[in-house]
Amino acid sequence: MTAPVAAAAGTVPDEPLYRILLIEDDEGDALLVEELLHDTGLRFELTTRPTLAEARTALGTGPIDCILLDLHLPDAAGTAAVTAVRALAPHTAVIVLTGLSEAQAGTDAMAAGAQDYLVKGKVEADLLHRTVRYAVYRSQTERAGIEAQAARLRAEENARLERGLLPPPIIDASAVTVTTRYLPGVAMALLGGDFLDVVEGDDGLLHAVVGDVSGHGPDAAALGVCLRIAWRSLLLGGHRGAELLHLMERILVAERVSQAQFATCTLLALDQTAATTATATLHLAGHHEPLLTTPDGTRELAAAHGIALGIVPGLRSWTPTVVPLPAIGALTLYTDGLTEGHNGATGERLGVEGLLTLIGGLPPSDPATHVDLLIKETHALNAGRHTDDLAVLRLDWGTRPTRP
Repeated sequence: MTAPVAAAAGTVPDEPLYRILLIEDDEGDALLVEELLHDTGLRFELTTRPTLAEARTALGTGPIDCILLDLHLPDAAGTAAVTAVRALAPHTAVIVLTGLSEAQAGTDAMAAGAQDYLVKGKVEADLLHRTVRYAVYRSQTERAGIEAQAARLRAEENARLERGLLPPPIIDASAVTVTTRYLPGVAMALLGGDFLDVVEGDDGLLHAVVGDVSGHGPDAAALGVCLRIAWRSLLLGGHRGAELLHLMERILVAERVSQAQFATCTLLALDQTAATTATATLHLAGHHEPLLTTPDGTRELAAAHGIALGIVPGLRSWTPTVVPLPAIGALTLYTDGLTEGHNGATGERLGVEGLLTLIGGLPPSDPATHVDLLIKETHALNAGRHTDDLAVLRLDWGTRPTRP
C-alpha cells in the first residue's frame, strides 16, 4: 500500500518530502504509525509492505529516504532483518521499531547498521518527527562522506597514474617546447591506458612516444604505465625504431591480462642537429599520423603504417618514415579520443578532416592555450556522446607561428 503525499497542519512550506517505507506485518501497528506521521507535520509519502520480500520489490521501484522496520517479520527478525535491509538499501536511513519488552533490541539494531530505534507504545509525534529527520540527515551525511572519500581515492589514484603515464620530459639542451594534456573520458573517472613521454637522447635527438592501450580502467592504465616506463628505459639503453617497438611488444605480451589486449603507438625522433634541414623519423604501430603546423597552416603527415603491438606478436611490420621539417613549426601527436568524438549536430565522428578544420578556425595563441582551446572545442562538439580518454603531445620549435 502506498499513501499519497501527506502533511499535517502547520507544515513548513519548504519542508522536504520524506519518502518512507514501513515494513510492518501488523495492520494495526501500521495504521498507528501512519496516524503518527500525519501528526508530525512532515511532508511524507508512505509505502507499507508486510514482509521483507515485498519490501525488496518496493525498494526497486523508486528512491526511499527512510525505512521504518519492525524487528519481527514473517521472513526476517532481529538484527538479521536490519542486516538484510541495509544490504538492499545501504544508503537509506533505517529506524527500527521494537517492543516494550525488548530493552536490548534497539541497541543491537543500531550496532547492526540502523540509524535509530523507536519503542512501540512510547512514540509520540514530536519524537517521530525528530527521529525521522535526524536519521535521514545522518544517512545523507554518511553517504556524502563515503562519496567524498571515494572522490579523494580516485584523485589520489589518478595522481599516481598520471605520474606514470605523463612523466616530466627529460630535456637537456633542446630548445623544443613540450606541451602535454591528458583527460579521462568521463569526469572523475580513473585514467585509462593512453600514455606519452619525451626524452632527449645521448644521440642529440629528441624522442617522443604517444600510445593507447586497448580498453579502459585500471588494467589498461597499469599496462600503459608499464609500456611508457619500458619505452623510456629501452630508449635510454640505446634501442631505436623497429627494434624498440619489438621489445615493447614483448613486454606487452608478458604483462597483459588478456590475449585480446593490444596497444597502438607512434614513435618520433626529432633531429635538429643537421646543418641544413631538420627531420622527423616516424614509426607508426597501428596509430594515426601526427599533425604538422607551419606558418602556412596545419596538415597531417603521410607516413608508413605498421601493425599495433600485440596483434601478431613478432611480425615486425614497422617501417620508418623520414619527413623534412621547416625551421619554424610544431608537431602534434594525439590519441583517438581527440577525433572519435562527434562533430556536432550531424552525429558523425569529427575525424582528422574535422579536426583540421577546427584547428584552422582557432585564433593565434601560444602552444598551451592552443591545445586547451582545441580540446575545449572538440568536447563542446561531442557533447559527452563519446567517452574515450584523450592524450595530446605538442612539440614546438623556432619562433611561434603566426597561425595555429
